[in-house]
Amino acid sequence: MAIAFMRMIRVPFQNFDYFRGILSDTTSSQPKTNNAMNFTSLTRFVLFCFLISFLPLAVFSQQDQSMEERYQRAENMLWWNLNDKVYNMSVTPQEINEHSFWYVLATRNGSKYFLVDIPERNKNHAFDHERLAGAIESELENAVDPSQLGLRNLIFSDDHTSIRFEKNGNHMACSLQTYECEVKDRVIHPEPFSVLSPDGKRAVYTRDYNFWLHDLEADEHTQLTTDGVEFHSYGTDNHGWRRSERPILMWSPDSKKIATFRLDERDVEKMTLWRAREGRPEADIWPYALPGDSIVPMLERVIIDVENGETIWLDTEPDHQRTSNCCGLLRDGDWADIEWSDDSSRLAFVSTSRDYKDVTLKIADAETGDVREIYHEHDEIFFESNLTSRGVPNWRVLHDSSEFIWFTRKDNWGHLYLHDLETGEKINRITEGDWNVIDILHIDEENRTINFTGVGREDGRDPYFVHYYKVNFDGSGLVLLTPEDANHSVDVSSDASWFVDTFSTFENPPVSVLRDSNGELLMELEQADIEELLETGWQNPIPITVKARDGETDLYGIMLLPTDFDESKSYPIINSIYPGPQSGSLGSRSFSVSQRGNAQALAELGFVVVAIDALGSSPMRSRDFHTYYHGNMMDNGLPDQIAGMKELAERHSFIDIDRAGIYGHSGGGYATAAALLQYPEFFKVGVSSAGNLDNRGYTYYWGEKYQGLLERENGGDNYENQAIHLLAENLQGKLLLSYGTMDTNVHPSMTLLLIDELIRHNKDFDLIVMPNRGHGYANEPYKIRRTWDYFVEHLLDKTPPAEYQLRR
Repeated sequence: MAIAFMRMIRVPFQNFDYFRGILSDTTSSQPKTNNAMNFTSLTRFVLFCFLISFLPLAVFSQQDQSMEERYQRAENMLWWNLNDKVYNMSVTPQEINEHSFWYVLATRNGSKYFLVDIPERNKNHAFDHERLAGAIESELENAVDPSQLGLRNLIFSDDHTSIRFEKNGNHMACSLQTYECEVKDRVIHPEPFSVLSPDGKRAVYTRDYNFWLHDLEADEHTQLTTDGVEFHSYGTDNHGWRRSERPILMWSPDSKKIATFRLDERDVEKMTLWRAREGRPEADIWPYALPGDSIVPMLERVIIDVENGETIWLDTEPDHQRTSNCCGLLRDGDWADIEWSDDSSRLAFVSTSRDYKDVTLKIADAETGDVREIYHEHDEIFFESNLTSRGVPNWRVLHDSSEFIWFTRKDNWGHLYLHDLETGEKINRITEGDWNVIDILHIDEENRTINFTGVGREDGRDPYFVHYYKVNFDGSGLVLLTPEDANHSVDVSSDASWFVDTFSTFENPPVSVLRDSNGELLMELEQADIEELLETGWQNPIPITVKARDGETDLYGIMLLPTDFDESKSYPIINSIYPGPQSGSLGSRSFSVSQRGNAQALAELGFVVVAIDALGSSPMRSRDFHTYYHGNMMDNGLPDQIAGMKELAERHSFIDIDRAGIYGHSGGGYATAAALLQYPEFFKVGVSSAGNLDNRGYTYYWGEKYQGLLERENGGDNYENQAIHLLAENLQGKLLLSYGTMDTNVHPSMTLLLIDELIRHNKDFDLIVMPNRGHGYANEPYKIRRTWDYFVEHLLDKTPPAEYQLRR
């Protein structure tokens, strides 16, 4: 009502003569008196005061309306409003045989299945989608959408004339010549949270702390172990910071044995959270080891023969709950740092010390449990077997040739070496140079070649761009197989005779091509369709390069501008940060509709948003780069972020460096709080969410790797230099904190410690508590909107629209 009224009076406000007329009494024929204001003049004066009182509201309403329009534009740039506006983005080949594969593609017209004949370099629809939908519909007597067929576990015959798949709980088979389909039988689903055998006939799951076997053909259940008890149970997936009911194990290739462990966490101290509900809250209590704990979870390695139920305990000391690279024991659902021989007779594994400095390759006899140590390596800081977060460790045992391939950064860069399996001695170096191997993707033992991905080898390119290579065991014949100056994602056939290469950059959408084993281009498969995305006004992020704090090291990042950017205007700058150290602020260099989550949406409100990979933030560079601030996690690469932001402001007059903000979640929340408390003269506004603000209260997985083992001396310890709450008195700017009350990853206690100290120092701050939320609340609409409001009010100095509703 008030806005409507102000619109009605807008025209009179624009003409000041209107007010002059109200106050003027020249039109009045009434005589004036000397001792009292004429009644008509008084009335006019009161009316003027009433109308003029709305003037500031009218001005503010126009401002609010402008900000509301910006919020609407920003909402349009949220990732969930953009993801469905791109098509043909990637090809994931499903191999039929060495000469063909199929893939399903998200197109403008729904999901379409394609079949590729490699020798003929030919791509066609895999079948008639309409006819197949009709055939399935006729057999099942259920409606089937030809644009969303949803064929689970699809398998083509070698001659491509028939298919098998699962649909609506049935195993089905269809002829692609007659388009006749029939139901073969019902799908027998394994027990929930079970691990399926390679032949698909068996599954192992946990019940009452013990293993059970589910025979899917007979639909029978057999207990495999009986001595598991609470906190000393088989295959338990409790990392402290994450938990799952699915057990951790590795099936042998012949589907007859499993390698696993019994996890001893009987005396590990507990963590507690409280779930809010009506009446009494509900407690969640579980073992969670912290840095410096004297008792931590230990793995007792075991092999179980699922055919006879025999348990073979490996003759080795219990291992720490560690993997030779970050983070946790699992990689894509599989237990990492463990490898069966092809004949299922031997089991290779790597043991990693609690401080991540010592790794040992061992081989166990699967029949006797005897264990032999093969090779040991020590790193004074910490060892890494793969440079990507949750990458598969880059060691492989070659039983037939009695050799093994080993990855190490002992010369400052991550490279491959060939060793003798009997003696452990190095035979020769395989790769070398100031660049890194990333992932071993294929090993051809007969031809003695290795196919792998790497970064930083190609001069003049972004050192984070991933490329695909092939090299001989003796280090000769290194070949680049993906020549384009872009970030490459490859899917390699089982024999590496062909691969699908999808490449893109921040600025160029994906192109998917088929290449042979030597990298020769066979055919183009797909080009991404981003026409609808561009119609929204979406724009590319701008790649940037700046210098680190040392004035010499190149740092890489992106800058995002509002879509109505005006170079003549002045914009506050906001840093979107994730410090790692297991990754950086940017992550993949591939094309994405939403770099750094929702950074473009934030830029739409009138900000310049930047993300920079600082020193210490990414393993993709050298070991020295990656470990730059080891033992001082409070650093967070912030001096580099400041140096980079200042350099950008010197280049671009539209950046107002005196209005600098920062935000982040988890490790980014830690870095944000550290920024405002260490550099209050630079960072004016920060939004810190779910931060591990004192790693003495975070998982020992993390702190004991990147800060070091906790050492107590003279009433203190070596973790004090990373504890945010000890700097609470430094707060000068505006700080918004948040946490989820059920965050099992980063416990709320760390944020509460900072809050307590801020109160003790009489500091103003803001807080959002997210009841019953875990760690992943950063993308909730309410949290995003409150982040926007905070920067608009305190960095842009404008009034955000009241309770703007983001819809998802």
